[in-house]
Amino acid sequence: MKIKSLFIALVIAFASTAQQRVTLEDIWVKYAFVGKSTQGFNAMSDGLHYTDIEEADGYNVISKYQIKTGKKVADLVNSKDVKYNTRSIEIGDYQFSPSEDKLLFSEGAEPIYRRSYKADYFVYDIKTKLAWPVSDKGKIMFPTFSPDGRKIAFVRDNNLFIRDLLSNTEITVTTDGVNNKIKNGWGDWVYEEEFSKADYFTWSANSQYLAYIKFNETEVKDFTMDIYKGELYPEKYTFKYPKAGEDNSIVSCHIFDVNAFGAKKIINVDLGTEKDIYLPRLQFTNDNNVLSLQRLNRLQNKLELLFVNASNGQSKVVYTDEAKTYVDITDDLTFISDKGFVISSEKDEYNHLYYYDLNGKLINQITSGPWDVISFKGYDEKSGTLYYISTENGAINRDLYSIKLDGKLKTRMSKQDGFNDADFTTGFKFYISTYSDANTPVVYELRDAKGAVIKVLENNIVLKEKLKEYNLAKKEFIKVKNAEGIELNAWIMKPANFDENKKYPVYMYAYNGPGANECNNNWEGFEYMWHQLLCQEGYIVACVDGRGTLGRGRQFKHSTYLNLGKLETEDQIDFAKYLGSLNYVDKGRIGFQGWSYGGYMALLMISKGAEYIKSAISVAPVTNWKYYDNIYTERFLRKPKDNKKGYEDNSPVNHVKKIKGNLLLIHGSADDNVHVQNSMEMAKVLVANNIPFDFMIYPNKNHGIAGGFTRYHIFNKMLTFVKEKL
Repeated sequence: MKIKSLFIALVIAFASTAQQRVTLEDIWVKYAFVGKSTQGFNAMSDGLHYTDIEEADGYNVISKYQIKTGKKVADLVNSKDVKYNTRSIEIGDYQFSPSEDKLLFSEGAEPIYRRSYKADYFVYDIKTKLAWPVSDKGKIMFPTFSPDGRKIAFVRDNNLFIRDLLSNTEITVTTDGVNNKIKNGWGDWVYEEEFSKADYFTWSANSQYLAYIKFNETEVKDFTMDIYKGELYPEKYTFKYPKAGEDNSIVSCHIFDVNAFGAKKIINVDLGTEKDIYLPRLQFTNDNNVLSLQRLNRLQNKLELLFVNASNGQSKVVYTDEAKTYVDITDDLTFISDKGFVISSEKDEYNHLYYYDLNGKLINQITSGPWDVISFKGYDEKSGTLYYISTENGAINRDLYSIKLDGKLKTRMSKQDGFNDADFTTGFKFYISTYSDANTPVVYELRDAKGAVIKVLENNIVLKEKLKEYNLAKKEFIKVKNAEGIELNAWIMKPANFDENKKYPVYMYAYNGPGANECNNNWEGFEYMWHQLLCQEGYIVACVDGRGTLGRGRQFKHSTYLNLGKLETEDQIDFAKYLGSLNYVDKGRIGFQGWSYGGYMALLMISKGAEYIKSAISVAPVTNWKYYDNIYTERFLRKPKDNKKGYEDNSPVNHVKKIKGNLLLIHGSADDNVHVQNSMEMAKVLVANNIPFDFMIYPNKNHGIAGGFTRYHIFNKMLTFVKEKL
């Protein structure tokens, strides 16, 4: 028996040592755990075919397939034929013209901010095999076909233009665009960041009108960053950034009439007398002569939907959503033929879909229940069916549902717990299904309207097989209660060779910003493998979504209003206490790491939670909300002059004297979002109070702190700190 037991022990030991180990090189240099997506896949306008990119004889080929059978119909474009002035143009991302006889693709992209970049764009005629530039006067942004496919609108040098494809001429829409003063059709920095939208122009369905927003940011204060290029003097990069309480861009809306002549070409929209407003969304209704425009007040607690007469600019309010806290901006607004519109609102304490007529009269509430609609995926006019993603199956999950316009026949279409999403083809006969869970890489499938799988587009089987080579920890979801008895979602990852009789250090990880979750039952790629590496090194990794996060209704999400950081920190501290109570946790070795809002939380945990946190890593943190942009900050805190206590009580710079443990502070010097000013002010106060800390600045790096070996470097820095200080 002893010999047999010894043999088994040796076999087990050999098997465990045979398992590969996750390394930082694997994650951030070799990108060994990056899954594949469906890049190159495009559903065609008939709703029955799709195109995909495949390789043939060393060239990328765009081929056409039947959706139902997966059978190839034709090769449409071979990259060897795509040339301009004898120069070959590589096919990567592409989009069809509305009639699908032309392609639009780019090269030489230059990123600007989070959602904006400029590039050289080309139009390719599939039949004639001719390619030509959309603009021959410099790189452009947001090229958008007119619905009739005859024109392309775009932004260049802060002005709006139209390329007429029939005459191959350029039409000038605006001429007053000036860097850091006037932007036409392109949102200013704060709109792009906080309203999640960069392009601000839209076509009417008949291609007659092009509506756009003009941003006059002349009075917005400048923010300047040093860019280090090895010269004697750093380059100064200056852009407009409105901090909390400061002036915003003055916005106006205009409509360009392609068919008009002279002064009548541009119609100015009546927005009322109040100038300190936001215009976060614009889109034409199903009536070519009516533009819908969303107007939001500075406090962001009153959202109005305006209908604008495109021929004269007159407007009227047809819908209003008000709150004592704030109203979120979404892309859920959808027009139902000529009958009405669907829009989402939290007015019944959960985010749900509502159906209104075109006069703003409520017809019926479509969805209801103690859960949130996360996104509206579309409406099938023919069957009268809506599709949406919700948290009805718990805030850690996302499921696809269908429902009739009258709120009846609700059906859960998702078959598995996890994160499910769907992109429907024209006509809603098919959709691309996206699925993953916390321990399973993303699977992309083509499904019919009833959810039946037609074709697996990408199952990431190569990555799944590779993961089997490692002895990985399993992410387990749990529920814990805070001091007030509120149940919170959390997850925990224990080392693969976990022994409940041992004591383990814990690496807590969180974001916990308003409406943003980290306890998600979905595949998280880089983060997941980084946490696997920590488990491999003998650490338990754990995360909790405290109050303020998404998917549990308005009360839970809005509970942090006017006092950011207070309840979130209390919940994170309660979770640290819970972890410390577990018999397999070394409560004297609990650490915390976060990035951005999570970095802000890390600083509060090492200070306000000093009794429970031994070490903290804070990356790109806000250290006082007065340093951050006004749309985000005022949405949750109002202006500094109106809520001084809310700004100061939970700003980390005001709590440094409480710090007892180890702190690593990291920031990118060219962070246009959370400026390095935040960390510099924090460092100044730390030094003034003689509190030791580690500090790392990454030159010329933005909020993501990436590029080249940067991510490898930063995570190596973090790993070394964890091993030494936790």
